Amino acid sequence: MAEKYNLAQVDKKLGDTYWSPVDVAYINDWVLRAVAVKGEFHWHKHDDDEFFLIYKGKITIQTENGNVELSSGEGYVVPKGVKHCPKAEKRAVVLLLEPKKVNTKGD
Repeated sequence: MAEKYNLAQVDKKLGDTYWSPVDVAYINDWVLRAVAVKGEFHWHKHDDDEFFLIYKGKITIQTENGNVELSSGEGYVVPKGVKHCPKAEKRAVVLLLEPKKVNTKGD
């Protein structure tokens, strides 16, 4: 039987530890990860697309092609090979869908 997931429980588990994703669910060769963010990550890119869905809060995904502002309930796909740098002024919780092989720290 498939497992049920509760995002409020995942959020609680993340606490105030930032930029350290936890795996929530596995979908074939992909993984759904949750991460609490605050401040700025570093500029990086991936060899695969990366999907961001904002569960709570607001973030800006800075990209080499311009900034993308996201709020709760909004999502965005960073295409493979595009340099990007997520940042959040206040704590936000982000769901990431990406291949299992993705290095969560970027290149």
